Amino acid sequence: MSRRVVVTGVGIVSPLGNNVKNTWDNMMLGASGVGSITLFEASTFPTKIAGEVKNFNFKPWIDRDKLLARVGRNTQFAVYAAGEAYEDAGLDHFDYDPKRMGIYFAAGDGGVDLKNFIGALCASWGNNGEVIDKTDYLKNGVNILNRYAELEQEPCMTLAHLSRLFRVRGPVSNCLTACAASSQAIGEAYETIRRGDADLMLTGGAHSMIHPFGVAGFNLLTALTTKNEDPKKASRPFDFKRDGFVLAEGSGVLILEELENARKRKAKIYGEVVGYGSTADAYRLTDSHPEGRGAIKAMDLAFKSAGIKPEDVGYINAHGTSTVVNDMVETLAIKKTFGDYAYKVPVSSIKSMLGHLIAAAGAVELITSFLVIQKSMIPPTINFEEKDPDCDLDYVPNQAREKKVDTVLSNSFGFGGQNITLLARKFE
Repeated sequence: MSRRVVVTGVGIVSPLGNNVKNTWDNMMLGASGVGSITLFEASTFPTKIAGEVKNFNFKPWIDRDKLLARVGRNTQFAVYAAGEAYEDAGLDHFDYDPKRMGIYFAAGDGGVDLKNFIGALCASWGNNGEVIDKTDYLKNGVNILNRYAELEQEPCMTLAHLSRLFRVRGPVSNCLTACAASSQAIGEAYETIRRGDADLMLTGGAHSMIHPFGVAGFNLLTALTTKNEDPKKASRPFDFKRDGFVLAEGSGVLILEELENARKRKAKIYGEVVGYGSTADAYRLTDSHPEGRGAIKAMDLAFKSAGIKPEDVGYINAHGTSTVVNDMVETLAIKKTFGDYAYKVPVSSIKSMLGHLIAAAGAVELITSFLVIQKSMIPPTINFEEKDPDCDLDYVPNQAREKKVDTVLSNSFGFGGQNITLLARKFE
């Protein structure tokens, strides 16, 4: 059994807006959602900027469900974006069978209960003041740590809340393959419907790592930009002066649906998911393979599953992180996959405007891909000012471009060497 899978609802929370429309409109303006970090005191960190979600009001959801008062930032974003997608798909007015609806999600962490964690540590120093007394820490931890905050840090809790709120009793899974996570979740949700295990899937991702542990960790990996003096220009994919990515937060959620099910209820259709490729580099914990072997294979697999050729693609939504290695390798992989046509197809990275949403990045990028098909407009790669000889494709520099597009390829490549390619196509 191989069934067609369409997108009938979308939702976004991002540094450019707390819904799909505002995020898209700001992309078309070439706006940046990057600014100084306000979620914690970051003045002593090498990186002091991030793509934070702004003016976010979760109170209406808490008023509806008091259990949501305890959830982490990632779950707040996930619920909010899922609510938009659910309503957009018309599921709030449709009596679907909850056993035929599933979730495949990429729920990353939503923060750390740092204050209480540090409190428990400080209360547990041994007599010599140099080591932690393990016995004291266990005793103090029970009294100081917040049990709800500890529980809500678990990625499975995001799924528990989503399934409860949106009446989902079918297959429910989570994957956390770093920067490729939500694209992989979408690919697996697509396969779940294709093989007949569900008719509807709520899928996407949510993440918020803008906290001391998250920023410090990426700084130690030298993955983040340190262009703090001009935050809006710090994320510059494919530009010669790029020096690292900008950490960001948010959520992207899609409702995938079996075509006949969508037709029966006369659902609005954004387009069709037609291809999915998944590979691993088996190389390093951070860098992509220098020859792009995993990325190339992921694109090849997506084309094979869709039964289309590279020349059918009208736009590539790049992973495009703004790191020196990733952008160079992705460019190489595109050229090896597309041949001479690589120089004719526009390529852009919305991370130039949003920053990198980590586990949520691929979902927001695939939603953007479907909007490109719907609106015949391609978002720009902003801050593209100086050409890099190793990055010599058409990156749609600095301004959105009008172009009719029927098929979009979206790439996501994660730490650890995970490579995901998704193909979105106009529904016919």
